Amino acid sequence: MSAITASAIASRPADEAAPTLETILAATRSVRGSTAAKIDDIHKITDGLRMLALNALIESARAGENGRGFAVVAAEVREISGRVGAIAQQFSAELARQMQELETMTLAMSSQAAGQRLVDLSLNAIELMDRNLYERTCDVRWWATDSAVVEALTEPAPERAAHASSRLAVILGAYTVYLDIWLCDREGRIIASGRPDRFPVAGQSVRHEAWFNRAMGLATGDDYTVADVARSAQLRDAEVATYATAVRAGGAMHGMPLGVLAIHFDWEPQARAIVQGVRLSEDEARRSRVMLVDARKRVIASSDGKGVLSETVAFDTGGRRAGFAVDAQGTTTAFHLTPGYETYAGLGWYGVIQQRAR
Repeated sequence: MSAITASAIASRPADEAAPTLETILAATRSVRGSTAAKIDDIHKITDGLRMLALNALIESARAGENGRGFAVVAAEVREISGRVGAIAQQFSAELARQMQELETMTLAMSSQAAGQRLVDLSLNAIELMDRNLYERTCDVRWWATDSAVVEALTEPAPERAAHASSRLAVILGAYTVYLDIWLCDREGRIIASGRPDRFPVAGQSVRHEAWFNRAMGLATGDDYTVADVARSAQLRDAEVATYATAVRAGGAMHGMPLGVLAIHFDWEPQARAIVQGVRLSEDEARRSRVMLVDARKRVIASSDGKGVLSETVAFDTGGRRAGFAVDAQGTTTAFHLTPGYETYAGLGWYGVIQQRAR
């Protein structure tokens, strides 16, 4: 078997696959098997030579004085065959050890490469979500300065609330990733929404919601707050990620807070598209589970649809932003912490992939 050189790889046709760790491992095992077979052949030959030498010694002894010279040759043949056999035995042992070390290193490299690939895919998943949510932070801060929104809180009146509601409906018509948008006064009462026919929430209170209270306490119009992904009873138990900011007097950056604008991101279909869209082979997809988990390691999206908002995934980061580990059953768990995007620092979420061994 000829060696695979760099020039040989470079000269491969474009449609011929480059060697992978799996093919190198298969070639290593093939060489070990072929070498073992050849050494076995050498042992058979040396065994035959020793038998011939023994027979020659017996015959030379019978020939007496006339066979003495032949006996010397026969003894030499037996000695040489013994030495060849010993060398073959030593070579076999050394080669077996070296081939085992090579196979072990190749398996380790294969495991490392496979694990790192899952880490990269975990990063890809959480990064896509980060970019998506960055836009949500921009949306809520921008729409909170809309004149219809500001006026509905500056001089409360039914007609101004209706105008704000119609304005929010226009926004929802263009931004299909949202379930609804709520405009709340400083007491936490919803005075306008974008889909009143679908979600009749006007007049309801959100004063108990953490996102409302945090939004009212924000320092400037450039700040925002976000709630953990949760099911909203007011939105027919849908999974939502709520982003909120204060609506300020005159729409000014440092204006007095008049109330809160809250946008409800339609979490489930958007997150599902990301975790099910990770580029795994057909075989990998059957053995893998792609997840997004929050800072508490609670599953907030899963490619198999299981455990969302109810399951906690146990994995030890060891203080690392990214990495992977293989358990006793051969299951690899890879993770990557949110890197954030632009001015969006992320929420401490992770992309996680668990993959069973073949």
